[in-house]
Amino acid sequence: MAGRLVVAGGGQTAFALVAKLRALKDERPVTIVAAEASLPYQRPPLSKKYLLREMNLDRLLYRPESWYPEHNVDVRLSTTVIAIDRAAKTVRLSDGSKLDYDVLALATGSTPRKLPASIGGDLEGVFVLRDFTDADRLADELKPGRHALIIGGGYIGLEAAAIARSSGLEVTVIEMADRILQRVASAATSHLVRDIHKTRGVDIREGTGLVQLTGTNGHVTAAQLTDGSTIPVDLVIVGIGVTANDALAHDAGLEVANGIVVDQFGRTSDPSIRAMGDCAVLPWKGMRIRLESVQNAVDQAEAVAALLAGGEAPYDPKPWFWSDQYDVKLQIAGFGLGHDETIVRRGQREGSVSVWYFMQGKLIAVDALNDAKAYVTGKKLLEQGLTPDRAILENPEADLKSLLP
Repeated sequence: MAGRLVVAGGGQTAFALVAKLRALKDERPVTIVAAEASLPYQRPPLSKKYLLREMNLDRLLYRPESWYPEHNVDVRLSTTVIAIDRAAKTVRLSDGSKLDYDVLALATGSTPRKLPASIGGDLEGVFVLRDFTDADRLADELKPGRHALIIGGGYIGLEAAAIARSSGLEVTVIEMADRILQRVASAATSHLVRDIHKTRGVDIREGTGLVQLTGTNGHVTAAQLTDGSTIPVDLVIVGIGVTANDALAHDAGLEVANGIVVDQFGRTSDPSIRAMGDCAVLPWKGMRIRLESVQNAVDQAEAVAALLAGGEAPYDPKPWFWSDQYDVKLQIAGFGLGHDETIVRRGQREGSVSVWYFMQGKLIAVDALNDAKAYVTGKKLLEQGLTPDRAILENPEADLKSLLP
């Protein structure tokens, strides 16, 4: 039997790694060191059904408590790895104990960026959304008639805006960039998503930042914005990105670059230490990227598990992602970074539409809004390295199936 695997982190990545190992009949002893007080659970519903209290935490758990001892998995809750001794191959935990490891897996994730206290970031009523405790606190504040300010027009911010608006709040979204979703989507997709929110009464202000939050008795009551306005607010949701949790790796002398640098096998600069998920910077098409998605967390962790169990295949990311906003499901296949052209295609169902991304004439990504057929077709084309016939793609009456071999 192989020596102990210690997993630093208790989220989706950690669970995917361990579950895949056990599915591959790898029976080495495993210890998961989890900072949260809960067993591993699904995170995407936190900004969706869980926040609306349509789903409780028990339903989010990947496995019941009994699964872990049955599969020789020791879970240390409310505990973190605070130091790595690479020479001795031990880790020191926040409870003062030490663990020996044969392989150490870093699945430390990322941390939401917070507003500085100097501009009101420490006022009550200011939230980030990362774990179930954040969602529990925020859910208590989603009361009809209140005014919510969303800072940041990325997916997390826009999902929060949709939940708040659906709960009867007045909602203002501010985005410092020229458009919402600027870092992650095309102008065409930004325009489509902007319209979805505006038709539901959300006030979206692009090219607008925050100057100062002010409060009364320690609770936020107003926001001064860079457009010169001051608006009343009852709660603020901050969605301005995340920071990779790479301090543990940095302190251990591992290579980091806005994340823990790994090769195509998930190996850090120490071959006994692997990293995966939001905290990892991986090679992709000649670049170093960090993929913040559930898909990457699971796929990369399962690829590393297969390698630990004796496989040899490198991890080849095939990005996909989704976002639920109101009754709209946005599904994304591929990675649109560097695109130089887009084609917008109307779907066959009312309200369905897709955006196809090209770089130097080659298909690199598809965004599909309530258009599952476009998503599935685009994903298959990307997986096979194919570029669709432009005449068929630009004809909304043509059957997308004809694009596939």
